[in-house]
Amino acid sequence: MSNKPLIGMNADFRATNRNMPAYGYIAAGYFQSIIAAGGVPVIVPPLADTESINALLDSVQGFMMIGGADLDPRNDGFMLHPSVRPLDPSREASDRMLMAEIAERRMPILGIGTGMQLMNVQQGGNLFLHIKEDLPSAVPHHDAHDPNHRHTLDVESDSLIGRVYGDGEIRVSSRHHMAIDEVAPGFRVTAKCPDGVIEAIESEMMDWFAVGTQFHPECGAASALDVRIFEEFVEAVVARTQEEIRLVA
Repeated sequence: MSNKPLIGMNADFRATNRNMPAYGYIAAGYFQSIIAAGGVPVIVPPLADTESINALLDSVQGFMMIGGADLDPRNDGFMLHPSVRPLDPSREASDRMLMAEIAERRMPILGIGTGMQLMNVQQGGNLFLHIKEDLPSAVPHHDAHDPNHRHTLDVESDSLIGRVYGDGEIRVSSRHHMAIDEVAPGFRVTAKCPDGVIEAIESEMMDWFAVGTQFHPECGAASALDVRIFEEFVEAVVARTQEEIRLVA
């Protein structure tokens, strides 16, 4: 059996628009990072039913939830803020079904950007809908003219993120206007921007490796330290798979 685990990752989706056909897509940094870390990416288009979701998850050993546009707050009982640019409904519906089943299975997961926000919401947390209004003293977390916009990061040393970055000044790629407000039960904050905006969360549950970053370690401006996040994730997936094999043997 290969030591390279299959890692599912959700594709984004754009519906038919005038003369353009509908298509699914994913930024190359996501699958390139998984390949570099020793995993085999399996790109998953939006799926419309739980039977398909379960068939897919039966075939992979871990999952990465990618970033993208915004979660629609109306799906969680909140009003739609004017700044929100929702995901395509078919992608969001699929992502929510995937996240619910991943949590039920305690499958190892890495959530990035919107993926981290969904993990938090699905597990019982909630979000600020617009940092500029909800946290007016915050530094800029998005620059429309600079896709590689970066800010500094304060990390908790006793965490995966702390293990990855160690001591010294840390700068990460940032492009978001929503952020975690209340952290879901079972998770803790392991990194913040110095302005207090939550930038990483990790599961405290012994049976679930689940890590989320609001920043983008797959970005083109990523550093060698950023890549370590993917290596830690793939290593955790391999360890979980080997433990499951041992228990069955």
